[in-house]
Amino acid sequence: MINTLVLDRSSLGFTEFNDPDRISDFCQQPLSVIWADVTDPQDQDFDDLAREFGFHPLAIEDCRHPHQRPKIDEYSGYYFIVLYEASLNEDHQLELRELNIFLGPNYIVTVHSQTIRAIEAARKHWQSRTDLAERRTGIVTYLMIDTIVDEYLSLLDRLSDRLEDLEEHIFDDFHPEALEEIFRVKKQLLFMRRAVSPVREIFNMLLKRDQPIFSRETLMYFQDVYDHLIRVVEAIDTLREIVGSTMDAYLSVSGNRLNKVMKQLTSISAILMSITLISSIYGMNFQFMPELGTRYGYVGALSFMLVIGIALYFYFRRINWL
Repeated sequence: MINTLVLDRSSLGFTEFNDPDRISDFCQQPLSVIWADVTDPQDQDFDDLAREFGFHPLAIEDCRHPHQRPKIDEYSGYYFIVLYEASLNEDHQLELRELNIFLGPNYIVTVHSQTIRAIEAARKHWQSRTDLAERRTGIVTYLMIDTIVDEYLSLLDRLSDRLEDLEEHIFDDFHPEALEEIFRVKKQLLFMRRAVSPVREIFNMLLKRDQPIFSRETLMYFQDVYDHLIRVVEAIDTLREIVGSTMDAYLSVSGNRLNKVMKQLTSISAILMSITLISSIYGMNFQFMPELGTRYGYVGALSFMLVIGIALYFYFRRINWL
């Protein structure tokens, strides 16, 4: 379904309709700013877009096939942009929702199969910021992508808090399942970087001085989003380093715990072996056995074993093996 919202820059009034056949009429009006939002597109919707806006078949083909790499393609009079909105669900799983954008001087077309929260937020802000109507579709694009980038930062803050919790679990109360969570965060950061890093290329293209679609004043808004993107990429790289350090800490703590257990087992084995050695010697001696040779032999043997055991116990305690 194609939902269209049109802003008349002369009257600052909005017109909303669902009939795609009316789009071309507004495209011919220089004072109109058109936003067509296509939710869960069907074949007929793609045909309507190609007919009303004259989009290139290659751009339409990219819209038909999801899971595109974030990119920007320049066509005659408009750009085709692919980017992703990211969020964490209740199970702490990363969700990436693809958003395709056709961006022209007086129209913007958003195509998506999943719900994009940034679209609704941008729509509300756009309808309340009619004072920026002269920025045409530039302000709509800024509001929408800026919301997506802000969500990137919010998501990274949540991952950062998650890493702090994992560090506490590792050092304060060791949990073996923390390793699985560390790998999950590492994988999420990898997907985040794949989704965010190419977006810088999009703004490098939009910020080119020779591009004719937007004015220099409008490009200032894009520069603000570009600065936020740099922060996002730097934050991702920082968190990836923290994940590596956390994993090293986990392996170090795990190795130390294993070494401690091995020392304890070695200490106990040494004590039992010493006691067993004494009892074995008497067990093979049939002439001077404690019960046969002397009255106090059995008590002496037990006392000797007890003294050896206690002495070894305190020795291993002293060297922190027990």
